[in-house]
Amino acid sequence: MNKKIKKLKQPFMIAEIGINHNGSIKLAKKLIDLAKKYNFNCVKFQKRDPEICVPDVQKNIMRDTPWGHMTYLDYKKKIEFGKKQFDEINKYCKKKKIDWFASAWDMNSQKFLRQYKSKYNKIASAMITNIPFLKMVASEKRKTFISTGMTNLKDIEKAVKIFKKAKCPFVILHCVSTYPCPEETLNLNVIRTLSKKFKCNVGYSGHEGTVSPSIMAWFLGANVIERHITLDRTMWGTDQAASLAEEGIRNLTNIISKIPSILGDGIKKFSPTEQKISKKFRYWED
Repeated sequence: MNKKIKKLKQPFMIAEIGINHNGSIKLAKKLIDLAKKYNFNCVKFQKRDPEICVPDVQKNIMRDTPWGHMTYLDYKKKIEFGKKQFDEINKYCKKKKIDWFASAWDMNSQKFLRQYKSKYNKIASAMITNIPFLKMVASEKRKTFISTGMTNLKDIEKAVKIFKKAKCPFVILHCVSTYPCPEETLNLNVIRTLSKKFKCNVGYSGHEGTVSPSIMAWFLGANVIERHITLDRTMWGTDQAASLAEEGIRNLTNIISKIPSILGDGIKKFSPTEQKISKKFRYWED
């Protein structure tokens, strides 16, 4: 007897804009438009205080940027959004009817983001071992996406315990923190490992410049897919090359939308179209 196969659910899609806006609200809006065009569920930004987050040894390192020769600290300040820009993002996303949230990289930034009352929080891979920060985010009890780059299972277990104790809903995102990430280092089977060990929702946060790993992650059980997006992968910025431009975004979303219908229900049928063809080939049948 044929048994109907459970349909593959569409993943929750996060468009990670991050700092790919390069400090430009105009560019940020274009990226929001791009995410909306391809039906992402939400967009995500990053928020940090460079004075806190940039290590002292790096602050005065000089570098060439599109805005001139400046210290690394000044560069990070140059591309950082403040209240004026986030107010504009909040207003624009409401107009476009797409949710937004941001990953904070320090406690002050997390406090700053509370004013926008976003549906979601995000723990960046860099922050997952910061226990006081995890407790602070978990106390807000907003659904939180926890990236797991640069960790081992013990690190992840500590984070999971904090969120479970706080009764804060969460999703673990398998992640490898290299930018861009070579496909041979993705280790996507970790998605199954995390799902089995922690018995919770698991997703995938990808930093490769290709589409197929995200599809594979979905098939392995990832019900959330987060991908960095950009207008141009050759644009200035540390994350641009690890992002998907419009062609990649189009391919990813098109494939994901088509796969459930391609997979079908698993019930073997002799379709009407096949019946017509069979009359041409099976000459021995009436």
